[in-house]
Amino acid sequence: MTAAFKTLDDVDVAGKRALVRVDLNVPMDGDRVTDDTRLRAIAPTLRELAQKGARTVLLAHFGRPKGKRDDSQSLKVVVAALEKTLMQDVGFADDCVGETAAAAIARMTPGDVLLLENTRFHPGEEKNDPAFADELARLGDLYVNDAFSAAHRAHASTEGLARRLPAYAGRSMQAELDALSKALGAPERPVVAVVGGAKVSTKLDLLGNLVGKVDHLVIAGGMANTFLFAEGVDIGTSLCEKDLADTARAIVAKAAAAGCAIVLPSDGRLAKEFKANAANRVAPVGEVAADEMILDVGPDAIAKVSAVLEGAKTLVWNGPFGAFEIEPFDQGTVAIARKAAELTRAGRLLSVAGGGDTVAALNHAGVAGDFTYVSTAGGAFLEWLEGKELPGVAALSATS
Repeated sequence: MTAAFKTLDDVDVAGKRALVRVDLNVPMDGDRVTDDTRLRAIAPTLRELAQKGARTVLLAHFGRPKGKRDDSQSLKVVVAALEKTLMQDVGFADDCVGETAAAAIARMTPGDVLLLENTRFHPGEEKNDPAFADELARLGDLYVNDAFSAAHRAHASTEGLARRLPAYAGRSMQAELDALSKALGAPERPVVAVVGGAKVSTKLDLLGNLVGKVDHLVIAGGMANTFLFAEGVDIGTSLCEKDLADTARAIVAKAAAAGCAIVLPSDGRLAKEFKANAANRVAPVGEVAADEMILDVGPDAIAKVSAVLEGAKTLVWNGPFGAFEIEPFDQGTVAIARKAAELTRAGRLLSVAGGGDTVAALNHAGVAGDFTYVSTAGGAFLEWLEGKELPGVAALSATS
Protein backbone atom coordinates (compact mmCIF):
# COMPACT_ATOMS: atom_id res chain seq x y z
CA MET A 1 0.00 0.00 0.00
CA THR A 2 2.82 2.42 0.86
CA ALA A 3 4.41 1.73 -2.51
CA ALA A 4 1.73 3.98 -3.99
CA PHE A 5 3.20 7.13 -2.48
CA LYS A 6 6.40 8.65 -1.17
CA THR A 7 7.70 8.58 2.40
CA LEU A 8 10.41 10.48 4.26
CA ASP A 9 12.92 8.13 2.66
CA ASP A 10 12.29 9.91 -0.64
CA VAL A 11 13.11 13.51 0.29
CA ASP A 12 16.01 15.65 1.52
CA VAL A 13 14.40 17.91 4.11
CA ALA A 14 17.49 19.81 5.26
CA GLY A 15 16.69 23.51 5.53
CA LYS A 16 13.21 22.99 4.06
CA ARG A 17 9.94 24.21 5.54
CA ALA A 18 8.01 20.99 6.15
CA LEU A 19 4.27 21.45 6.71
CA VAL A 20 3.26 18.41 8.75
CA ARG A 21 -0.41 17.53 9.28
CA VAL A 22 -0.74 15.87 12.68
CA ASP A 23 -3.63 14.92 14.94
CA LEU A 24 -3.46 16.87 18.20
CA ASN A 25 -7.15 16.50 18.99
CA VAL A 26 -6.26 14.94 22.34
CA PRO A 27 -8.44 14.56 25.46
CA MET A 28 -7.95 17.32 28.02
CA ASP A 29 -8.69 17.96 31.68
CA GLY A 30 -8.43 21.73 31.90
CA ASP A 31 -4.97 22.53 30.56
CA ARG A 32 -3.68 18.97 31.02
CA VAL A 33 -3.49 16.35 28.28
CA THR A 34 -4.96 13.16 29.79
CA ASP A 35 -3.92 10.76 27.01
CA ASP A 36 -0.75 11.40 25.00
CA THR A 37 -1.16 8.42 22.64
CA ARG A 38 -1.48 10.63 19.56
CA LEU A 39 1.50 12.74 20.60
CA ARG A 40 3.68 9.65 20.97
CA ALA A 41 2.49 8.39 17.59
CA ILE A 42 3.78 11.45 15.72
CA ALA A 43 7.02 11.78 17.70
CA PRO A 44 9.14 9.57 15.37
CA THR A 45 8.26 11.70 12.34
CA LEU A 46 8.88 14.99 14.11
CA ARG A 47 12.16 13.86 15.65
CA GLU A 48 13.39 12.57 12.28
CA LEU A 49 12.54 15.83 10.54
CA ALA A 50 14.26 17.86 13.26
CA GLN A 51 17.35 15.66 13.21
CA LYS A 52 17.58 16.00 9.43
CA GLY A 53 17.49 19.79 9.66
CA ALA A 54 13.95 20.58 8.57
CA ARG A 55 12.01 23.53 9.85
CA THR A 56 8.98 21.57 11.01
CA VAL A 57 5.65 23.41 10.97
CA LEU A 58 2.69 21.58 12.49
CA LEU A 59 -0.87 21.88 11.22
CA ALA A 60 -3.71 20.44 13.29
CA HIS A 61 -7.31 20.89 14.36
CA PHE A 62 -8.68 20.92 17.89
CA GLY A 63 -12.34 20.56 18.85
CA ARG A 64 -15.17 21.90 16.71
CA PRO A 65 -14.90 25.71 16.47
CA LYS A 66 -16.91 25.63 13.21
CA GLY A 67 -14.79 28.05 11.22
CA LYS A 68 -14.60 30.79 13.85
CA ARG A 69 -11.91 31.74 16.32
CA ASP A 70 -12.68 30.30 19.74
CA ASP A 71 -9.86 30.66 22.24
CA SER A 72 -11.34 27.89 24.39
CA GLN A 73 -10.31 25.57 21.55
CA SER A 74 -6.82 26.94 21.01
CA LEU A 75 -4.02 24.48 20.35
CA LYS A 76 -1.76 26.45 22.68
CA VAL A 77 -2.80 24.16 25.54
CA VAL A 78 -1.11 21.22 23.81
CA VAL A 79 2.35 22.84 23.52
CA ALA A 80 3.67 21.80 26.96
CA ALA A 81 2.70 18.16 26.48
CA LEU A 82 4.17 18.15 22.98
CA GLU A 83 7.45 19.58 24.29
CA LYS A 84 7.58 16.87 26.94
CA THR A 85 6.97 14.14 24.35
CA LEU A 86 9.52 15.49 21.85
CA MET A 87 11.99 16.58 24.54
CA GLN A 88 12.56 19.88 22.78
CA ASP A 89 11.09 23.38 22.63
CA VAL A 90 8.02 23.88 20.45
CA GLY A 91 7.12 27.35 19.22
CA PHE A 92 3.55 28.54 18.78
CA ALA A 93 1.99 30.94 16.27
CA ASP A 94 -1.37 32.55 16.97
CA ASP A 95 -2.72 31.81 13.47
CA CYS A 96 -2.18 29.14 10.82
CA VAL A 97 -2.07 31.51 7.82
CA GLY A 98 -1.20 35.12 7.06
CA GLU A 99 1.52 37.38 8.38
CA THR A 100 1.48 35.94 11.91
CA ALA A 101 2.25 32.43 10.68
CA ALA A 102 4.70 33.59 8.01
CA ALA A 103 6.69 35.72 10.46
CA ALA A 104 6.93 32.88 12.99
CA ILE A 105 8.17 30.49 10.30
CA ALA A 106 10.71 33.05 9.03
CA ARG A 107 12.29 33.13 12.51
CA MET A 108 12.81 29.35 12.56
CA THR A 109 16.19 27.67 12.20
CA PRO A 110 16.85 24.09 11.03
CA GLY A 111 15.69 21.59 13.66
CA ASP A 112 13.03 23.90 15.10
CA VAL A 113 9.42 22.80 15.59
CA LEU A 114 6.53 25.27 15.38
CA LEU A 115 2.86 24.63 16.04
CA LEU A 116 0.37 26.80 14.18
CA GLU A 117 -3.04 27.66 15.62
CA ASN A 118 -6.14 25.52 15.04
CA THR A 119 -6.80 25.18 11.30
CA ARG A 120 -10.54 24.98 12.00
CA PHE A 121 -10.57 28.61 13.15
CA HIS A 122 -10.94 29.28 9.41
CA PRO A 123 -14.04 28.20 7.45
CA GLY A 124 -11.85 27.33 4.47
CA GLU A 125 -10.34 24.37 6.30
CA GLU A 126 -13.39 22.09 6.45
CA LYS A 127 -14.67 23.40 3.11
CA ASN A 128 -11.33 22.50 1.51
CA ASP A 129 -11.42 25.96 -0.01
CA PRO A 130 -8.76 26.31 -2.74
CA ALA A 131 -7.83 29.84 -1.67
CA PHE A 132 -7.27 28.72 1.93
CA ALA A 133 -5.24 25.72 0.76
CA ASP A 134 -3.13 28.13 -1.34
CA GLU A 135 -2.51 30.27 1.76
CA LEU A 136 -1.31 27.23 3.69
CA ALA A 137 0.86 26.06 0.80
CA ARG A 138 2.71 29.37 0.68
CA LEU A 139 4.09 28.61 4.15
CA GLY A 140 5.98 25.46 3.19
CA ASP A 141 8.30 23.77 0.73
CA LEU A 142 6.89 20.27 1.21
CA TYR A 143 3.96 18.53 2.87
CA VAL A 144 3.95 15.54 5.20
CA ASN A 145 0.73 13.85 6.30
CA ASP A 146 1.13 11.97 9.58
CA ALA A 147 -2.55 12.03 10.58
CA PHE A 148 -4.26 8.90 9.31
CA SER A 149 -7.01 9.58 11.84
CA ALA A 150 -7.98 12.70 9.85
CA ALA A 151 -7.44 11.15 6.41
CA HIS A 152 -11.14 10.41 5.90
CA ARG A 153 -11.84 14.15 5.76
CA ALA A 154 -11.30 16.09 2.53
CA HIS A 155 -10.13 19.25 4.28
CA ALA A 156 -7.60 21.83 3.14
CA SER A 157 -4.87 20.60 5.48
CA THR A 158 -5.50 16.91 4.77
CA GLU A 159 -6.32 16.85 1.06
CA GLY A 160 -5.88 20.25 -0.58
CA LEU A 161 -2.28 20.77 0.55
CA ALA A 162 -1.18 17.38 -0.75
CA ARG A 163 -2.10 18.53 -4.26
CA ARG A 164 -0.14 21.78 -3.99
CA LEU A 165 3.21 20.73 -2.55
CA PRO A 166 5.49 17.71 -2.90
CA ALA A 167 3.69 15.30 -0.55
CA TYR A 168 4.95 12.48 1.66
CA ALA A 169 3.61 10.06 4.26
CA GLY A 170 4.97 10.48 7.76
CA ARG A 171 6.17 7.48 9.74
CA SER A 172 2.91 7.03 11.65
CA MET A 173 0.87 7.23 8.45
CA GLN A 174 3.29 4.82 6.77
CA ALA A 175 3.05 2.30 9.62
CA GLU A 176 -0.76 2.47 9.63
CA LEU A 177 -1.06 1.93 5.89
CA ASP A 178 1.48 -0.89 5.94
CA ALA A 179 -0.52 -2.65 8.66
CA LEU A 180 -3.84 -2.14 6.90
CA SER A 181 -2.47 -3.37 3.60
CA LYS A 182 -1.19 -6.56 5.22
CA ALA A 183 -4.53 -7.07 6.98
CA LEU A 184 -6.93 -6.71 4.06
CA GLY A 185 -5.08 -5.40 1.02
CA ALA A 186 -2.98 -8.51 0.43
CA PRO A 187 -3.50 -10.67 3.53
CA GLU A 188 -2.16 -14.08 4.39
CA ARG A 189 -5.14 -16.43 4.65
CA PRO A 190 -7.26 -17.56 6.39
CA VAL A 191 -8.49 -14.08 7.39
CA VAL A 192 -10.79 -13.59 10.38
CA ALA A 193 -12.70 -10.39 11.10
CA VAL A 194 -14.27 -9.69 14.49
CA VAL A 195 -17.00 -7.06 14.33
CA GLY A 196 -18.75 -6.11 17.54
CA GLY A 197 -20.61 -3.16 18.96
CA ALA A 198 -24.14 -2.29 19.89
CA LYS A 199 -25.90 -1.86 16.56
CA VAL A 200 -25.94 -3.46 13.13
CA SER A 201 -27.24 -0.20 11.66
CA THR A 202 -23.93 1.59 12.29
CA LYS A 203 -21.88 -1.11 10.57
CA LEU A 204 -23.89 -2.18 7.53
CA ASP A 205 -21.25 -0.96 5.06
CA LEU A 206 -18.54 -2.60 7.12
CA LEU A 207 -20.26 -6.00 7.21
CA GLY A 208 -21.14 -5.80 3.53
CA ASN A 209 -17.52 -5.15 2.59
CA LEU A 210 -15.96 -7.73 4.89
CA VAL A 211 -18.03 -10.75 3.82
CA GLY A 212 -16.40 -10.50 0.41
CA LYS A 213 -12.86 -10.27 1.82
CA VAL A 214 -12.55 -12.54 4.85
CA ASP A 215 -12.87 -16.27 5.47
CA HIS A 216 -14.59 -16.01 8.86
CA LEU A 217 -16.71 -13.12 10.12
CA VAL A 218 -17.24 -13.23 13.88
CA ILE A 219 -20.22 -11.09 14.82
CA ALA A 220 -20.11 -10.03 18.45
CA GLY A 221 -21.60 -7.64 20.99
CA GLY A 222 -25.15 -6.35 20.88
CA MET A 223 -25.26 -6.56 17.10
CA ALA A 224 -25.03 -10.37 17.31
CA ASN A 225 -28.47 -10.34 18.96
CA THR A 226 -30.03 -8.96 15.79
CA PHE A 227 -28.58 -11.85 13.80
CA LEU A 228 -29.76 -14.38 16.39
CA PHE A 229 -33.24 -12.85 16.33
CA ALA A 230 -33.23 -13.05 12.53
CA GLU A 231 -32.58 -16.79 12.88
CA GLY A 232 -35.61 -17.17 15.15
CA VAL A 233 -33.69 -17.30 18.44
CA ASP A 234 -35.52 -15.86 21.46
CA ILE A 235 -33.18 -13.25 22.93
CA GLY A 236 -35.37 -11.97 25.79
CA THR A 237 -34.80 -8.29 26.59
CA SER A 238 -31.38 -8.16 24.87
CA LEU A 239 -30.45 -5.11 22.81
CA CYS A 240 -31.72 -5.84 19.32
CA GLU A 241 -32.68 -4.02 16.11
CA LYS A 242 -35.60 -6.21 15.16
CA ASP A 243 -36.43 -4.04 12.15
CA LEU A 244 -33.09 -5.09 10.62
CA ALA A 245 -33.80 -8.82 10.69
CA ASP A 246 -34.20 -8.93 6.90
CA THR A 247 -30.93 -7.01 6.52
CA ALA A 248 -29.18 -9.49 8.78
CA ARG A 249 -30.50 -12.42 6.73
CA ALA A 250 -29.31 -10.69 3.54
CA ILE A 251 -25.80 -10.30 4.99
CA VAL A 252 -25.77 -13.98 5.94
CA ALA A 253 -26.84 -14.91 2.39
CA LYS A 254 -24.16 -12.66 0.87
CA ALA A 255 -21.54 -14.26 3.11
CA ALA A 256 -22.62 -17.75 2.08
CA ALA A 257 -22.36 -16.80 -1.58
CA ALA A 258 -18.86 -15.42 -1.00
CA GLY A 259 -17.68 -18.46 0.95
CA CYS A 260 -17.41 -16.50 4.19
CA ALA A 261 -18.38 -18.38 7.37
CA ILE A 262 -20.33 -16.26 9.84
CA VAL A 263 -19.71 -17.09 13.49
CA LEU A 264 -22.46 -16.17 15.97
CA PRO A 265 -22.49 -16.73 19.76
CA SER A 266 -23.49 -20.26 20.77
CA ASP A 267 -23.98 -19.34 24.42
CA GLY A 268 -24.05 -16.22 26.53
CA ARG A 269 -23.76 -14.78 29.99
CA LEU A 270 -27.26 -13.64 30.90
CA ALA A 271 -28.62 -11.18 33.46
CA LYS A 272 -31.91 -9.47 34.24
CA GLU A 273 -30.32 -6.05 34.77
CA PHE A 274 -27.48 -4.10 33.20
CA LYS A 275 -25.12 -3.34 36.07
CA ALA A 276 -21.77 -4.46 37.41
CA ASN A 277 -21.81 -7.81 39.21
CA ALA A 278 -25.51 -8.34 38.49
CA ALA A 279 -26.76 -11.84 39.21
CA ASN A 280 -26.03 -13.83 36.06
CA ARG A 281 -25.92 -17.27 34.53
CA VAL A 282 -24.49 -18.96 31.45
CA ALA A 283 -26.85 -20.65 29.02
CA PRO A 284 -27.11 -21.59 25.33
CA VAL A 285 -28.49 -18.73 23.24
CA GLY A 286 -31.69 -20.69 22.65
CA GLU A 287 -32.47 -20.74 26.37
CA VAL A 288 -32.71 -17.01 27.18
CA ALA A 289 -35.70 -16.27 29.43
CA ALA A 290 -38.16 -13.53 28.52
CA ASP A 291 -36.83 -11.26 31.28
CA GLU A 292 -33.12 -11.87 30.62
CA MET A 293 -30.59 -10.16 28.37
CA ILE A 294 -27.36 -11.41 26.79
CA LEU A 295 -24.51 -9.24 28.09
CA ASP A 296 -21.51 -11.33 27.04
CA VAL A 297 -20.57 -14.51 25.24
CA GLY A 298 -20.25 -17.70 27.25
CA PRO A 299 -17.41 -20.24 27.54
CA ASP A 300 -18.57 -22.35 24.58
CA ALA A 301 -18.58 -19.28 22.29
CA ILE A 302 -15.16 -18.27 23.62
CA ALA A 303 -13.81 -21.74 22.82
CA LYS A 304 -15.28 -21.72 19.30
CA VAL A 305 -13.89 -18.28 18.42
CA SER A 306 -10.53 -19.26 19.91
CA ALA A 307 -10.51 -22.34 17.66
CA VAL A 308 -11.20 -20.15 14.63
CA LEU A 309 -8.27 -17.92 15.62
CA GLU A 310 -6.03 -20.97 16.03
CA GLY A 311 -6.51 -21.71 12.32
CA ALA A 312 -6.14 -18.10 11.16
CA LYS A 313 -3.18 -16.20 9.75
CA THR A 314 -4.69 -12.69 9.81
CA LEU A 315 -7.12 -11.00 12.21
CA VAL A 316 -8.95 -7.67 11.84
CA TRP A 317 -10.84 -6.62 14.99
CA ASN A 318 -13.38 -3.84 15.50
CA GLY A 319 -15.69 -3.92 18.52
CA PRO A 320 -16.02 -5.85 21.81
CA PHE A 321 -17.81 -9.13 22.52
CA GLY A 322 -19.90 -7.90 25.44
CA ALA A 323 -20.43 -5.14 27.97
CA PHE A 324 -16.70 -5.18 28.74
CA GLU A 325 -16.91 -2.01 30.84
CA ILE A 326 -18.64 -3.89 33.66
CA GLU A 327 -17.71 -7.14 35.40
CA PRO A 328 -18.26 -10.00 34.89
CA PHE A 329 -19.46 -9.20 31.37
CA ASP A 330 -15.91 -8.47 30.22
CA GLN A 331 -14.85 -12.12 30.30
CA GLY A 332 -15.52 -12.92 26.64
CA THR A 333 -13.68 -9.90 25.28
CA VAL A 334 -10.73 -10.40 27.63
CA ALA A 335 -10.37 -14.13 26.94
CA ILE A 336 -10.53 -13.82 23.15
CA ALA A 337 -8.26 -10.76 23.10
CA ARG A 338 -5.70 -12.65 25.15
CA LYS A 339 -5.93 -15.61 22.78
CA ALA A 340 -5.28 -13.32 19.80
CA ALA A 341 -2.35 -11.75 21.65
CA GLU A 342 -0.90 -15.16 22.46
CA LEU A 343 -1.03 -16.24 18.82
CA THR A 344 0.47 -12.91 17.72
CA ARG A 345 3.35 -13.22 20.18
CA ALA A 346 4.00 -16.72 18.88
CA GLY A 347 4.32 -15.34 15.34
CA ARG A 348 1.29 -17.31 14.14
CA LEU A 349 -1.12 -14.41 13.64
CA LEU A 350 -0.98 -10.91 12.17
CA SER A 351 -3.48 -8.93 14.25
CA VAL A 352 -4.78 -5.46 13.44
CA ALA A 353 -7.39 -3.76 15.61
CA GLY A 354 -8.97 -0.32 15.71
CA GLY A 355 -11.84 1.85 16.86
CA GLY A 356 -12.38 3.61 20.18
CA ASP A 357 -14.18 0.81 22.04
CA THR A 358 -11.78 -1.74 20.62
CA VAL A 359 -8.69 0.08 21.87
CA ALA A 360 -10.29 0.51 25.31
CA ALA A 361 -11.23 -3.18 25.38
CA LEU A 362 -7.73 -4.34 24.43
CA ASN A 363 -6.23 -2.02 27.03
CA HIS A 364 -8.67 -3.45 29.58
CA ALA A 365 -7.47 -6.94 28.65
CA GLY A 366 -3.87 -5.75 28.96
CA VAL A 367 -2.90 -6.87 25.45
CA ALA A 368 -2.98 -3.79 23.22
CA GLY A 369 0.81 -3.85 23.08
CA ASP A 370 0.82 -7.46 21.92
CA PHE A 371 -1.25 -6.97 18.77
CA THR A 372 0.65 -6.42 15.52
CA TYR A 373 -0.97 -3.00 15.13
CA VAL A 374 -3.64 -1.10 17.05
CA SER A 375 -5.10 1.92 15.30
CA THR A 376 -6.47 4.84 17.30
CA ALA A 377 -7.94 6.41 14.16
CA GLY A 378 -11.62 5.77 14.87
CA GLY A 379 -13.64 7.03 11.91
CA ALA A 380 -10.82 6.69 9.38
CA PHE A 381 -10.15 3.10 10.45
CA LEU A 382 -13.84 2.24 10.16
CA GLU A 383 -14.17 3.83 6.71
CA TRP A 384 -11.09 1.94 5.55
CA LEU A 385 -12.68 -1.32 6.78
CA GLU A 386 -15.81 -0.36 4.85
CA GLY A 387 -13.74 -0.23 1.67
CA LYS A 388 -14.12 3.52 1.21
CA GLU A 389 -11.46 5.71 -0.36
CA LEU A 390 -9.88 8.05 2.19
CA PRO A 391 -9.34 11.52 0.64
CA GLY A 392 -6.15 12.20 2.61
CA VAL A 393 -4.59 8.94 1.47
CA ALA A 394 -5.84 9.26 -2.10
CA ALA A 395 -4.30 12.74 -2.37
CA LEU A 396 -0.90 11.39 -1.30
CA SER A 397 -1.14 8.66 -3.93
CA ALA A 398 -2.17 11.13 -6.63
CA THR A 399 0.94 13.26 -6.08
CA SER A 400 3.43 10.41 -6.29
